[in-house]
Amino acid sequence: MGHVVIDQIRGRSYEETLMILELMPYRACYPIFKLVYSAAANASHNMGFNEASLVISKAEVNEGTTMKKLKPRARGRSYAIKRPTCHIRIVLKDKSFYEEENFFCLKQSEWKKKKSTQI
Repeated sequence: MGHVVIDQIRGRSYEETLMILELMPYRACYPIFKLVYSAAANASHNMGFNEASLVISKAEVNEGTTMKKLKPRARGRSYAIKRPTCHIRIVLKDKSFYEEENFFCLKQSEWKKKKSTQI
């Protein structure tokens, strides 16, 4: 069910994602909500980004390890219980940071083109 939730939030802004995750009825929404909230807190604290301009650029769910247990059954038999887990990965980008960087790169490349002369 995690794929349904992740597909809904991919490419959305941070604040819009939190609203979507609060209103969706799936059980996977709460752990994903906590992960997005934590990723935004890390981005603002460690990198100094503004939370209002954050966008979810990548969001993926991959298969994790499988927990295996044995449940005792009748006549001395055992029944294997497999509980699959998943790895959720969310990457946030700051819109304003990348717009400024692209603008700077364009200006720099134009400057290099003008300065180079052919002999």
